[in-house]
Amino acid sequence: MSEEPKFTIEEVSSVNAPPRAKVEDAETPAEKLERKRDYLEGFLAEKAEGVAPGEPGGDLYEAVIAALRDIFDPEIPVNIYDLGLIYGVDVTNDGGVVVTMTLTTPHCPVAESMPGEVELRVGAVPGVRDAEVNLVWDPPWDPAKMSDEARLELGML
Repeated sequence: MSEEPKFTIEEVSSVNAPPRAKVEDAETPAEKLERKRDYLEGFLAEKAEGVAPGEPGGDLYEAVIAALRDIFDPEIPVNIYDLGLIYGVDVTNDGGVVVTMTLTTPHCPVAESMPGEVELRVGAVPGVRDAEVNLVWDPPWDPAKMSDEARLELGML
């Protein structure tokens, strides 16, 4: 059995040098940042496939979270979601929403009005049949529950 060669050898006398990089061909820092930003925005905009609307990542759940992020604590310039006042968001298949939340302290000046505002704002989200707010004091709120964005906003990072 004769085997054919698997590769061939070619002798050359010289090879052209590869082109040299030029400063004007380099990507500017602004272009590099824009390329990274486009990638990050595309990554963050990507939605999970096969997620029910009421599950985290679903359209209805995310709309409820967006509504919660529009409500600000009057004493602290941070929304109640990033402040860590929202302990849970449960969305049923028929559009019922139950929000479990706390306040920074039981003596908070908005202790009477904040749960009502949360109920109104969440109830106004398209697709929500009704909203219920459960105000709890256990576990008590503490600054460790804040998101990094909230800490940054308050100068704690």
